[in-house]
Amino acid sequence: MNPYLSRGLWWIGAVTSVIIALISYRYFVPSIPTPTFVGGNAMAHPWLWVHAGFGATSLILGPWQFLPRLRARWPRVHRWIGRGYVVSVIVGGCAGLLLASGTTAGPIARAGFSLLAIVSVGLAANGWRLAMSGRYAEHREWMVRSFAVIFGAVLLRAYLPIAQGLFHIPFMPAYRAIAWLAWVPNLIVAELYLRGAFRPRRPAPAAA
Repeated sequence: MNPYLSRGLWWIGAVTSVIIALISYRYFVPSIPTPTFVGGNAMAHPWLWVHAGFGATSLILGPWQFLPRLRARWPRVHRWIGRGYVVSVIVGGCAGLLLASGTTAGPIARAGFSLLAIVSVGLAANGWRLAMSGRYAEHREWMVRSFAVIFGAVLLRAYLPIAQGLFHIPFMPAYRAIAWLAWVPNLIVAELYLRGAFRPRRPAPAAA
């Protein structure tokens, strides 16, 4: 991938992740009321705050793990950020699974968010396991998959206003579809990237 494009995508991902994380921390501000739709979840207390807090933290920490300069110059910082990221994903994912069981959006959304929680925990845990085993190349691949799924928290909040404002889709049908669309395509794109689908093809050598 072109290095300028790669750097630009990193900045877009990092900035949008931080913005959504800061928005998610609003649940800890007593003066800001919880939206009725979110607060109506049967498992909201206390799992909404656990999920929001740890999920937001994983969004903030995740992008820094993809900076080669950080890994090379400050490996201990990279490792500690990685530990914080994995713990945040696992705790936030477990809380997300409980929240999914209490959603009022129906079985399609429940299945989408439940599978998202399970997959996010599994990807992060496997990435950590590979790092502990010294299999760093595989570790990096699994962390790419992990953050691709976590980034669904950003896309969820982007797709909803697009679906309603641009395509005039009612909230609930849009929400049910986005429970899957916010993260499944991300995982597919991450897999294509890891398999080299976006690398420029080298021209075939000229015949002698």
